[in-house]
Amino acid sequence: MKSYPYLIACPHCGCVYRLRPLVGNDVAQCGRCLTILYRSSSMSPARLLPLACASAITFWMANTWPVMTVSFHGLTHDVTLWQSMWSLAQDDTFFLAWCAVLFLILAPSLQIMLLTWILLFVSARRRAPGFIAIMKTLRWLRPWNMMEVGLPGFLVAAVKLSGLLDVSVEPGGWFLVASLVLVLIITRQDNHWLWSLDSAVHRGRTHHA
Repeated sequence: MKSYPYLIACPHCGCVYRLRPLVGNDVAQCGRCLTILYRSSSMSPARLLPLACASAITFWMANTWPVMTVSFHGLTHDVTLWQSMWSLAQDDTFFLAWCAVLFLILAPSLQIMLLTWILLFVSARRRAPGFIAIMKTLRWLRPWNMMEVGLPGFLVAAVKLSGLLDVSVEPGGWFLVASLVLVLIITRQDNHWLWSLDSAVHRGRTHHA
C-alpha cells in the first residue's frame, strides 16, 4: 500500500492537508471542524533518543526492583509492582488486575520500546523496519497509557498503608517516579514530525541510490 507521509487526514471529518513545518508553539487545525491535527515538536531526535533510553532503563528497574518495604511486628516484606498485581489477581478482582497490568505496565513499555526503535534508526538517518505499522501502533497505544493515573493511586494506597504498617520507599519506587516523568515527556510529544522526517530520509536514500 502506497503511503503519503507529506499528507495528513483529519481523524474526525476526513479532510486531507499537506504537512507544513511549525515553529514555536504553533498548532495545525482542521479548517472544517477545528480539530487539532498536530503541534510543533520541541524535541529533536538527538534530544528525544536519550530520554527514551533513560525511560526504558528506569521503567525496567521500576518493574524489577522493590518499590516499597512493608514491616509489621518485626516481619519485613519487599513489594514489587508485579507482586502487587499478582496479589490483586488472587481475589475476585482479576479483571482489575489485568487492567492495571495493561494500562500501567504493558502499554507504557510497548510505547517506550517502539519509540526507541524508531529513534535509533532516525538518528542513523535510516528508515526503521515496520515504520508505518509502528507509528500506527503508537497512535493507538497513546490513550491506553495511564501511568499518570496509576501512580497517584499507588501513592495513595501506600499512604493509607503507612497508617497501619511501617512502609518505606525502596529504589524501585523512585525509579517508578522517574520513569513516569520520562514516559510522560516522550509519549506526549507530537509524532507527526517523524513522518516528514522519515520521508526526507527516504528521499535522500533514493536520491543517493
